[in-house]
Amino acid sequence: MNKPVPAIPISRRGLLLGGTAIGGSLALGIRPGLGQISAPLLTVDTRVLEVNGKPAKVFKVAGPGGKSGIHAAEGDRFKGALFNASADPLQMHWHGQIKAPFEQDRARPDGGMLAPGETDLHDFELTPGTHWMHSHTLTEQQLLAAPMIAREKSAGDVQDVVIMLHDFAFRSPDEILAELGGSNAHGGHGGGHAGHGGHGGQGGHGAHAGHGGHAGDGGHAGHHSGHHGHSPGMIHANDVNYDAYLANDRTLGDPDVVRVEKGGRVRLRIINGGTATGFFISTPGLKSECVSVDGSPCLPVAADSYPLAQGQRVDLIVTIPAGGGAFPVLAQVEEARFVTGIVLATAGATIAKLPLEAETPQPLIDARFEARLKATVPLPAKRPDKTFHVRLGEEPNYRWTINGRIHGEHVPFEARLGERVELMFMNPTSMMHPMHLHGHHFQVIGIGRNRIAGPVRDTVIVPPHMPVTIAFDAIYKGSWFLHCHHLYHMATGMMTEVRVS
Repeated sequence: MNKPVPAIPISRRGLLLGGTAIGGSLALGIRPGLGQISAPLLTVDTRVLEVNGKPAKVFKVAGPGGKSGIHAAEGDRFKGALFNASADPLQMHWHGQIKAPFEQDRARPDGGMLAPGETDLHDFELTPGTHWMHSHTLTEQQLLAAPMIAREKSAGDVQDVVIMLHDFAFRSPDEILAELGGSNAHGGHGGGHAGHGGHGGQGGHGAHAGHGGHAGDGGHAGHHSGHHGHSPGMIHANDVNYDAYLANDRTLGDPDVVRVEKGGRVRLRIINGGTATGFFISTPGLKSECVSVDGSPCLPVAADSYPLAQGQRVDLIVTIPAGGGAFPVLAQVEEARFVTGIVLATAGATIAKLPLEAETPQPLIDARFEARLKATVPLPAKRPDKTFHVRLGEEPNYRWTINGRIHGEHVPFEARLGERVELMFMNPTSMMHPMHLHGHHFQVIGIGRNRIAGPVRDTVIVPPHMPVTIAFDAIYKGSWFLHCHHLYHMATGMMTEVRVS
């Protein structure tokens, strides 16, 4: 870290902050009599980031040595303190960490918020693969997210390069939500969403330094793909106007340059931390192969570009030519020409200026690539014990629903330990929804009317008017959120629960 972190007192308030249903924060590992903790494993704080020449106040999640997030190996444990050094209540979600006990993830019903200046303790084995952590409130928009990598024992002799994608706005997430015409529906899930108490405990943080207030700042003039810019019912993406798209905190105008070796093999671990944006990933000048999605291995598949919805991850293997050079890894916004990315470069390579926009827009993300993927370790064959229909809905005033209800009015899906559960998502709305299930990985087993032996994931693309079916074994007891990973769809209602008893 850049400066010493003081010892962190654990108060009685911190002990009692969690959900009462399962014993509050005692279940998070905070134990009476611990006294002082001298070295947090993770510290959440704020920082000033320069975007397009303007300063912006955003969050940071500093791990060991000040590096963003957690970078570990298969078999390692996530063991230590999470310290909230920011001025905002925190509800962190360990996305993809299925070995994290129910009570050690605050993104749950009655999970509560970690107050400023207080600490949670955690102790669980990391789930192998490319995963990530993020706020489960509107503060996710302000870059409150970081990688959570446990390198697989089977990864072999490759160089790991982690790429974290974000969509960025100088406006606060509350302003964005107001522009969309929505209102926050989740103030009551354990105090977990911004909007609770008027501003979700964000105080003035959302008013970034250098607040531009309008899409188009920093070279994005003409970005008009807002929700109300489409005809009713028209299938579309990009209902939020963003000022920039970032890869490892930088735009393509000043990209992150990662040193690689001539002839070396590189594993790109790409995380879509965008809140409302899907991307297509490409590696011009390099052949690539997808070997894992959402941290779960799949049979290798090569493509010219790889769709990546909000919350999803993709691992690509590339080989650097023996002659070396500079090679961009690009992420282009779906249904748009905006591009971000990084550059892989060997020693002495000349790095050319890269355009911020492609010559042609990408299409909408659909399920065609998904249909090509197959899990390396699929679920065992078994008839479902429970089958549920999950109808995704769109209503006036930017209200997004599941089976006609918003979160708080929802009816949970009930399952018992050991049952095989199938969920069929039906999407008659005008947008794609990346649907994420907490606490479990699932297999994609149906696209449209076709049954497939698809990939194992934790977040699945559900295109408009295309049913998608997933299956999972209910092996983790608890009440797990099921929601759209478009932050503003979740915030305005598209979230329910899967209860495993």
